[in-house]
Amino acid sequence: MAGLATSFGSGAMTNSINEIPYTKVMFVIGSNATEAHPVIGTKMKQALANGAKLIVVDPRGINLAECSDLWLRLRPGTDIALINGIMNIILANGWEDRAFIEERTEGFEEFREAIQKFPPEVVSKITGVPVEQLVEAARIYATAERAEIFYTLGITEHTCGTDNVMSLANLAMLTGNLGKESSGVNPLRGQNNVQGACDMGALPNVYPGYQQVASPEVRSKFEAAWGVSLDPNPGFMIPDMFDAAVSKNLRALYVLGEDPVITDADANHVRKGLQALDFLVVQEIFMSETAKLADVVLPGASFAEKTGTFTNTERRVQMVNQAIKPIGNAKVDGDIICELATRMGYPFVYSSSEEVMQEVAKLTPQFAGITHARLGTQGLQWPVPHAEHPGTKFLHEGKFNRGKGLFVPIDHQLPGEQPDEEYPFLLNTGRKLSLYNVFTQNSEALVSYSPEELAEINPLDGKQLGLEDGEVVKVASRRGELETKIKLTERVPLGMVFMTLHYDESPTNVLTNGAYDKVTKTYEYKVCGVKITKLN
Repeated sequence: MAGLATSFGSGAMTNSINEIPYTKVMFVIGSNATEAHPVIGTKMKQALANGAKLIVVDPRGINLAECSDLWLRLRPGTDIALINGIMNIILANGWEDRAFIEERTEGFEEFREAIQKFPPEVVSKITGVPVEQLVEAARIYATAERAEIFYTLGITEHTCGTDNVMSLANLAMLTGNLGKESSGVNPLRGQNNVQGACDMGALPNVYPGYQQVASPEVRSKFEAAWGVSLDPNPGFMIPDMFDAAVSKNLRALYVLGEDPVITDADANHVRKGLQALDFLVVQEIFMSETAKLADVVLPGASFAEKTGTFTNTERRVQMVNQAIKPIGNAKVDGDIICELATRMGYPFVYSSSEEVMQEVAKLTPQFAGITHARLGTQGLQWPVPHAEHPGTKFLHEGKFNRGKGLFVPIDHQLPGEQPDEEYPFLLNTGRKLSLYNVFTQNSEALVSYSPEELAEINPLDGKQLGLEDGEVVKVASRRGELETKIKLTERVPLGMVFMTLHYDESPTNVLTNGAYDKVTKTYEYKVCGVKITKLN
């Protein structure tokens, strides 16, 4: 979001899911869509059936790589160099969209000068991708009538994640693949309401609609609406919270629907931070690993037990209508929050989630035209600036939210930690289709289908270590260790281990590095050094 907001003025998927089958080229980088976003993965396969070309950039042999026209098997952590190399080739061949650049962007000359440092021969050495593949990727993407870029956590979960995103924004602007159907730059959100949470201000530096806490004008608007004075200083980001808890600069946490002990990097440090708190409250529908550490557990409600809105990856605000009443002593999350606020001396008197949406519409320009009644069965894609507006299918038609798109020169950067003599394997993490994050372990059916972690390593690495398929090994990093079964497969290159985050019994994030992006402080889940030890 931070990268796209810098380049375009809006940090969201530019186009719509139903545009995907009609695109001419799909450039998929750091995204295992058929497993992590299977609905969108299916749309991509529809595009292939309609004759679209597919370029996949991934070190691992994912399903999409198998059906791609071109698979660029780069070294993890070299995305910027690869994108810069492709843009260097586009400029060298005159494949850029000069009219779009001149009319709709700024900063191009400085950007073009920086790109000269990335000729294909240099980029091939950095990334491990052959020159001829780089040239072919540049040709396919740049000469297409309509081309879409898709990325997700394989791009953002790096110490240079924001820079990775701005590099992709540069690529789209260079070729004019923005502001029209079946094109654009499309981040696929990792969960069903991540976009909605961000839109509603679940970030330490903004109010709903990305209105800046630091802006006196914005702050005065919310102060007038709420009748209180508001702090002009941003709050902590997630890694800051655990550091501050350890140092006693943060004394309490209220965690809703999140299990950071399992999902956050350097999990032992996270656990240490939570245990150092004076008071921990967890609002949850399962007794998660984080909830087990809490002083108070508040029983929240699942999606089926409440009415409100979810906003998905394509900016579509959709109704979720209560199907059953909360079970047992559970309460709707909004009701719990309102009751807590009231008991703490500031009455929240909302009678329904619809009333909350009405307040959002009054205070947030891109939601001004949204009401529960208007959402119906299809929802609306923001921005929806007034009550007659039909919603926005794709962004940046005619001009960018910031006026002109901004080219940002980006240099190649190394990951925060790389394999070395002591920890010779590169750990890469992700998801698999049969499970979802950590809570699907509560589903007997899903667990029976995929009951345990199977760390993927290359057969040649397995042979060198004397390992057999299905054997249990110890995997250790500088931060922790665990035991897991292994799967020998050529899907992963030599020197790599791939693990998921789904299993309490093999908590992969005790291994991952706590290093993070300098802007967003997103953890670098995708690259760290580990060693593998045979247990018998």
